Amino acid sequence: MESEAGRFRRNHWVPVPRARDLAALNAQLLAACQSDEQRTVAGREQPVGAALLVERAHLLPLAAEGFDLAEVSFPHVNSLGCVKVKTNAYSVPVKAGTSVQVRLRAAHVEIWHAGRRVAQHERCYGRYQDILDLEHYLDVLERKPGALAGSKPLEQWRQLGRWPASYDQLWDGLIARQGRAAGTKAMIELLQLGRQHGQDPLRAAVETALTLGCWDAAAIRHLLATPALAHPAPPALAASALARFDRPLPTVDAYDELLVGVAR
Repeated sequence: MESEAGRFRRNHWVPVPRARDLAALNAQLLAACQSDEQRTVAGREQPVGAALLVERAHLLPLAAEGFDLAEVSFPHVNSLGCVKVKTNAYSVPVKAGTSVQVRLRAAHVEIWHAGRRVAQHERCYGRYQDILDLEHYLDVLERKPGALAGSKPLEQWRQLGRWPASYDQLWDGLIARQGRAAGTKAMIELLQLGRQHGQDPLRAAVETALTLGCWDAAAIRHLLATPALAHPAPPALAASALARFDRPLPTVDAYDELLVGVAR
């Protein structure tokens, strides 16, 4: 088994593989493992995949309960809206001074409060770094919109590609129409919609509005709400199926009886 691990390393880890993130790297490794199942070891008749199936019948069953590999801690949210985890600060949308549960995993940091996950960040393996999510500061920025332009969370969103050029175009348009303070506040209110509808639908709505030459925040809200307002069209009925709704035409002959005794 140790020799097989060395062989896998030499064939699939040399040179060191490149991947966008840990999930992409795991996908590469899974594909490599599946490819190795087709290989036949020298001196054997069956390929590796077939031998694994034979061996599986002699192995003990998997444990009924999984084992959580997360490292759990209970830090307090500081005045900057962050929790410290192994020297790094991660933002969290919870009031300062609140105790939260942090579940540190290999690729992600999960932050839980009151039985629900309130934040998740990609884990940072550096030291003394600030990992900030702009969504976690929108409530504060609504009260102080002037702080958005130079904020560190916005800078990190730009670096991560989460702030597309279309947002700057919309922001500039709102400022041109409403002034810097009111336009920036309107932009922040639109960003708040990403919490409800998701950032991808918000981005699509912004880009659609700009394509139509519309710089109005109400139009973007309408574009986001349109899918929820849509109803499926009823199935079409054949003309023959409408026959069951036919009714005889009414007659008014009986109304002449009301004319009895009336002077003519």
